[in-house]
Amino acid sequence: MRALTLAALLLAAPAAAQEGCGGAAACEIQSGSYHIALPEADAPLPAMVFLHGFGGSGAGTMRQRGMIETVLSRGYAFLAPNGQPRAGRDGLRWDFRAAPGVASRDEDAFLRAVVADAARHGVDPDRVILAGFSNGAFQVTYLACRDPEGFAAFAPVAGGFWRPHPESCAAPVRLFQTHGWRDSTVPLEGRPLRGGAAVQGDIFAGLALWRRANGCAWDDPDRYAETGQFQRRIWDCAPGSALEMALFPGRHGVPEGWAEMVLDWFEALPAE
Repeated sequence: MRALTLAALLLAAPAAAQEGCGGAAACEIQSGSYHIALPEADAPLPAMVFLHGFGGSGAGTMRQRGMIETVLSRGYAFLAPNGQPRAGRDGLRWDFRAAPGVASRDEDAFLRAVVADAARHGVDPDRVILAGFSNGAFQVTYLACRDPEGFAAFAPVAGGFWRPHPESCAAPVRLFQTHGWRDSTVPLEGRPLRGGAAVQGDIFAGLALWRRANGCAWDDPDRYAETGQFQRRIWDCAPGSALEMALFPGRHGVPEGWAEMVLDWFEALPAE
C-alpha cells in the first residue's frame, strides 16, 4: 500500500479525514485536540498514537516526515495528540503522574477519547499502539502501568518511570522500550531535577517492574537480537504479555529506523 506524502496530506487530506479535521487542521474533542494522517488503505485501520515531548505539540510531531511516512506506508493511521499548556510558557506537556491537588486533565481518559473519536476516520480501536518521546514516553509508561488493556501495545522512547517508582503495575502489558545509550537528558540511570525536587527514574528498574508484572521467570533476557543500529533484549513471559528493550548508540531523540522496527514487533505479537 502506498502512503500519501506528508505534503499531500497537508494540502488535500483523504476524504475520511475531511470531517472537520485532518492534515494541518486539528481534530477537536471535548477534552483537547489531535492531528491525524491517514494512509491509502481500507478501514478498519491499525494506528500509531505518538505523544510529543516536553514543550512540543501535535502539530510539531506532524512535521516528523520520515516517521509518519513509514507508518503510513505500512497501512497505519498516525495520530498526534496535543498535551496541556505550560503555564506562562510556549509549548505543551503531559501531566503523566497527575499529582494530587493539582488541577489537571485526566490524560489517560483524554487519550482513550482520542482513539474513540478517531474511529470516525476508520481507526480500529483494538489495534492501536501508544508511543511517545521523552515527556510523551513518561505518559505512555504510566498509562501502560495503570491500564495495560487501554491500548494494544506501548512503545516509549527515551522515557520511563520517575522516582519513587510504582510499587506494582497491572498486567499483562505489551511494551517495547527504546533508549539511547548516550542520552544525557533522560539518562538510563535517571537524574535529579530542580535541586532534587524531582528525580527521573532508572530505566532498568522500570524493566524489572515490567518483568514482575508480566510474570517473567528470570531477570535476564530470553533472547537477543540486532536490527540495524539497535541492540535488542527480549523477555518471554506470561501469555498475553510482551516485553522488549532496544538500545541504540545515540542521544536523546527518536532514532532512524525506530518506527519500522516497532511495527515489525507489533505485527509479530500473538493475537489476543
